[in-house]
Amino acid sequence: MTTLRAVVKGVGHYLPARTVENSEFEATLDTTDEWIRTRSGIERRHFAAEGETTSDLATHAANAALADAGLTGADIDAIILATSTADNTFPSAATMVQAKIGNTTGYAFDIQAVCAGFVFALSQANALILSGQASRVLVIGAETFSRIMDWTDRGTCVLFGDGAGALILEAAPGNGDSADRGILATDLNSDGRYRDLLYVDGGVATQNTGVLRMQGKEVFRHAVEKLAQTAHTALDKVGLSADDVDWVVPHQANIRIIQSTAKKLGVGMDRVVVTVQDHGNTSAASIPLALSVGVANGKIKRGDLVVTEAIGGGLAWGAVVLRW
Repeated sequence: MTTLRAVVKGVGHYLPARTVENSEFEATLDTTDEWIRTRSGIERRHFAAEGETTSDLATHAANAALADAGLTGADIDAIILATSTADNTFPSAATMVQAKIGNTTGYAFDIQAVCAGFVFALSQANALILSGQASRVLVIGAETFSRIMDWTDRGTCVLFGDGAGALILEAAPGNGDSADRGILATDLNSDGRYRDLLYVDGGVATQNTGVLRMQGKEVFRHAVEKLAQTAHTALDKVGLSADDVDWVVPHQANIRIIQSTAKKLGVGMDRVVVTVQDHGNTSAASIPLALSVGVANGKIKRGDLVVTEAIGGGLAWGAVVLRW
C-alpha cells in the first residue's frame, strides 16, 4: 500500500568561528583539560561572537541545507526551529530565519524542548507532512548556550557550546514498510516532576535571563535509562531492532552517557556518530550537527537506518527512526 513519508532532502550545519579549547577554562576555574575530557569527553566547543544570535547561526545552517538540497528559501512550506535560546522572547527566531532566507509564503515557529528539541521538531515536521499541511519542511536546531552560562560553575559552563544544524524533509511516496526512506517512527515523552534537575533560573517571571542549573548525577541516571528505552520503543513501532540500525546519532551531551546508552541499546560504538569532543553540548543543535557531520564524513549514506535520541530539561526525551 502506498503511503506518505517525510524524506531527508538536504542537510547542513554551522559553527561559530571562535573555538574554545578546554585549556582556556584553566585560567578562571579550578579545572583542567584532563578533568573535562575524563568526565565529559569534550575537548573543545564553539562560542558565538558578540552580536551573533541564534537566528544568525540557524540561518547559516539553513542555507547550507538548502544548498545541499538544491533548493531556495522560497521552496519551503514550513520552518520549525528548535531552540531554548531564541534571540527575543518574541517573535520566534524561526520567523527571523524565514525573513533571512527569503521565504514569504510559508509559515515558521519555534519549538522548545531543550536538548530534546530537535527530536520533537522532527516529529512535528513529520506530522505536518503526513497530514498534508506541508510538503517541504526546514527543521533547524540552533543554540547560543554560551549566553546562559554561570562562568563560576565548573560543573556546567565547560560542557556547553554554540552551533546550528538543519534538515529539509520532503513528502515522498513509500510502500508503508520499514524499507521506506524517510521517518519511520517517533517516540516523544516528558515528565514535569523532574523540572528541577535541569533548568534556567530566569525568564519572564523574574524579568532576567538567568543561567543554567543542573543536577548532573541525576540527569545522567535518567538519561541512560530513558534514552535506551525511547530508542527501543521507536524501533518496536516499525518491527525493527538494534541489529537493524546502521547509525545511532545521539544527543551529544557527554561521552559516558553516549557509551552507556549504546551499551544498553545493544549497539557498538563503531555504529555511533560522536561529535561531542569537538562541539560540546549544543543542546537542540547537537543532533542535526552530528547528522550533518556524519554525512560530510561519509558515514551516513542513502538507505542507512538511523536512530536519533535525546533528553533535555523538562524532563523531555524522545527518539526518531528514519531511513536516510
